[in-house]
Amino acid sequence: MKKIKLPIILFAVIAFSAACFKVERVSEIPSIEFISFEIFDSTDLHLQNNLKAGRLKFKFEDGDGDIGINVQDTTEPANFKISLYRKINGAMQPVTNSSDPLLPGSDYRIPVLKTIGQSKVLRGEIIISILYQSYNPTDTIQYHFFITDRAGNNSNIEETAEIIVAENGIYRK
Repeated sequence: MKKIKLPIILFAVIAFSAACFKVERVSEIPSIEFISFEIFDSTDLHLQNNLKAGRLKFKFEDGDGDIGINVQDTTEPANFKISLYRKINGAMQPVTNSSDPLLPGSDYRIPVLKTIGQSKVLRGEIIISILYQSYNPTDTIQYHFFITDRAGNNSNIEETAEIIVAENGIYRK
């Protein structure tokens, strides 16, 4: 009788222990979520000119942890894309003029981000800074953006709240 109970008890302990550790399933396609955009006064360090600056903050998640480009690798395409929209006649319109002073550049490079521990799931927040050399007091803008992982998977496209460049503050949806 004792010989039968020991294997059953041992099996039950192992089964209950294994049930406590669920494997987290996160998509290998990255996802992002807009948090905020902050407008503030700043100074150009080289020319000492007063200007406005913006700080885009967003969350990201990637199931296989392959976000980022090696800093030394100059052949890889940019992995953060941003496009500018301006409020014209009450509606947001995409800006196609590449010389628009509020367009920060369409491509950025996020460096390689590493996971901690054995999990490949990568989560965190990214902050992108943008400088505005010139703007009009009535400029109302919005940015649309996404990231791409090393496997070439594009995240969802997120958009900021409407931003009045001349007004300092934190803009959230």
